[in-house]
Amino acid sequence: MSDIVVFGAGGTAGSRITAEAVSRGHRVTAAVRRPEATNYLPAGVRVVTGDATSDRSVRELAPEADVMVVAIGGGDRSLWREAAETLVTVLRDQPNPPRIIHVGGGSTLLTPKGTPYLEEPDFPEEYRDSALGQADALALYRSSADGVTWTYVAPPPLEFHPGERTGHYRTGTDRPVTDAQGRSVLSYEDLAVAVVDEIEHPRFENMRFTAAY
Repeated sequence: MSDIVVFGAGGTAGSRITAEAVSRGHRVTAAVRRPEATNYLPAGVRVVTGDATSDRSVRELAPEADVMVVAIGGGDRSLWREAAETLVTVLRDQPNPPRIIHVGGGSTLLTPKGTPYLEEPDFPEEYRDSALGQADALALYRSSADGVTWTYVAPPPLEFHPGERTGHYRTGTDRPVTDAQGRSVLSYEDLAVAVVDEIEHPRFENMRFTAAY
């Protein structure tokens, strides 16, 4: 059993990660900006006011955590890098720092040409800021995360939606996992399975991984 703090536990990804972790017997603290809006989370979840970009929040929650999951969204480009920088800066000074699991962007994965999907000319403009922000966070982990253990989880770049929990998926690292038709597809529910599997049985420490069917 692990003590897991989920920043963004009220969101689409965070709520599913929270539910998956609780269903497996882990102790989960949901760190959210609006605790009053999380009555749909499973029984037994501890809900606190928390912010992954706040030194104070991270410092207060770190001593009781084995893992801190970052599953935040809804901000401008700076949000994800700021969260990564806050966690790395605060946690590297802890005597036993919790591991960071950062739910990132699939657009950071590489196309067959070897360039990130977010650099494709037809990449949707409305998603560009968040894609660039997630790329900034990944770059920070890779270059500045000495003293902490992190994992960056990238969903498929296109076909990633709420759906069914099957409990099955395949993993890769820098390029999307594709099926026989060349599609990379995953539900939020099975992303949560992949995240909690990684918490329980670490395979991708200090690196990015992706998952799909």
